[in-house]
Amino acid sequence: MRQLKKSGLDLLDNPKYTDFLNMINEAYKDFEKDHEHLENILEVSSKELFIANKKLKQERDYTKTKLEKIVNNVGGVIFQTDADGNFTYLNQAWTKYSGYSIAESIGKNYKDFLKPSYVHSKLKFNEIFLNKKDAIEFVFKLKKKSRVLWFEVKCKQDTDTSGLPSGYTGTITNITNLKETEIKLKKASQSKDVFLSTMSHEIRTPLNAVTGLANILLMEDFLPEQSENLKALKYSGEHLLGLINDLLDFDKIKSGKLKITEDVFSLNQLLNVTKSDLVLRAENKGLVFNFIKENDIPDNIIGDKLKLNQIIKNLLSNALKFTENGSISLYIKNLGIDKNKVKLRFKVVDTGIGISKEDQKTIFESFMQANPEASIKYGGTGLGLPISKKLLNIQNSDLTVESKLGEGATFSFEITFKISNRLSTFSPEMIEMQPDYLPIDLKVLVAEDNKMNALILKRLFLKWKVNYEIAENGKELLDRYIKSNFDLILMDLQMPLLNGYEATTAIRNLPNKKKSQIPIIALTAFAQTDIKEKTRQYKMDGFMSKPFSPEKLYNLLKSHSKQKQ
Repeated sequence: MRQLKKSGLDLLDNPKYTDFLNMINEAYKDFEKDHEHLENILEVSSKELFIANKKLKQERDYTKTKLEKIVNNVGGVIFQTDADGNFTYLNQAWTKYSGYSIAESIGKNYKDFLKPSYVHSKLKFNEIFLNKKDAIEFVFKLKKKSRVLWFEVKCKQDTDTSGLPSGYTGTITNITNLKETEIKLKKASQSKDVFLSTMSHEIRTPLNAVTGLANILLMEDFLPEQSENLKALKYSGEHLLGLINDLLDFDKIKSGKLKITEDVFSLNQLLNVTKSDLVLRAENKGLVFNFIKENDIPDNIIGDKLKLNQIIKNLLSNALKFTENGSISLYIKNLGIDKNKVKLRFKVVDTGIGISKEDQKTIFESFMQANPEASIKYGGTGLGLPISKKLLNIQNSDLTVESKLGEGATFSFEITFKISNRLSTFSPEMIEMQPDYLPIDLKVLVAEDNKMNALILKRLFLKWKVNYEIAENGKELLDRYIKSNFDLILMDLQMPLLNGYEATTAIRNLPNKKKSQIPIIALTAFAQTDIKEKTRQYKMDGFMSKPFSPEKLYNLLKSHSKQKQ
């Protein structure tokens, strides 16, 4: 209204505008009131937002501080990298273990802190964080002062908003104690292997003399009353050798070093030799031995002949040991042929002392026998059944027992073999009769530093009319071989000056091609699990363990003789 008056307009001259202008004036006043009200509301809201924002910042800072405290108090390192392996985040543990500050480490690449030789990973060192894998794990070592620390890295891939790889988030954990324990256990295992091998060698060496001389005496003329003593001497030596072999086999199984081999062999020949051996042993004890094929059995099969033979012999020897009267029976049954594979069931039944239900739970445990009295009365290591069971387990089979105390026992297993289409093959070592020991036309050079072993070889060679020379060490053998020609070398492995491996290497490197290719057979009392493989690596032509039977040595020499068929 004031503005209208200033403009010189008189509302009295225009009464029709009065109501309109009054309405506008009232509306203006209401607008001012609303505006003032809104300003008050906005001011209150602004204060509330300020307080809320301040509170959120405080909570954020509190949470961040709390998380940082938690992260920095974590024993291991927490890190993040970009797609190139450059660190984008590290917690305080990084400084503790690496010695570098976080400030100087952020932005640097992992390769700036590690040596390739310190990293144990299947991945290439330069591509550890570049291979775009969802997860990465590896171990590295870090030399700090006088100690080596070991760490395990575990991380997962991060992705950006587009789903593309953007780096990794992970942890670095100190596993030094675990790794040191692992290294100690490995060294202890190696020491145990060396100890077992050394002890086996030290026991086998004199044992070879005992069994060797017993065999030689049995081949010569002796007084009738000496027969029982000589056989007892031979049996005792072979029994001791069996105990040593049990311990070595058990160790191989426990360490996982025992492997299954598959070769064609005659099942009938294997069983016939087992039968001939058990018939004599059973008769000597006044027992009846029954060998029963329940139906047609394939002859030529493919499998591990030695392990099958060991299992059967363990079960039969066990039955023989614990049976005083009655009989021992070996049953073999063909359970069916499917896709050129045959399933066989072997069952050993005896009329011996039997096994109680309670004792049946423990007889397959190592070094356990049914009861302490059995161990004292019958002897043995308590390893025959556990070894047999484990040998079957690694061939996807199992050994079961049915027995009642005082009523004998039945041990059985089922095992599958491939059937061979090959015709029956001649296997000299499976012949049941003793060799005729005809003269052998052969010139042999022997490396043997043990005088008793050398004496036994000399006696056998003289009986078989073998032309031989014996050297006491690898150097002497090499000198003799260069000066003269031979058909075969029997090489002991542990000798002074030059050991068997070194002497063999020298022979294989001779410029004379013919002399460098002479057959070399390792002849040793060592029983390390890798000895056969090692002899192959050094280009030896075979391996014979001491103590050896005269038959096996004779057949070996005959196979290299000039009159061999």
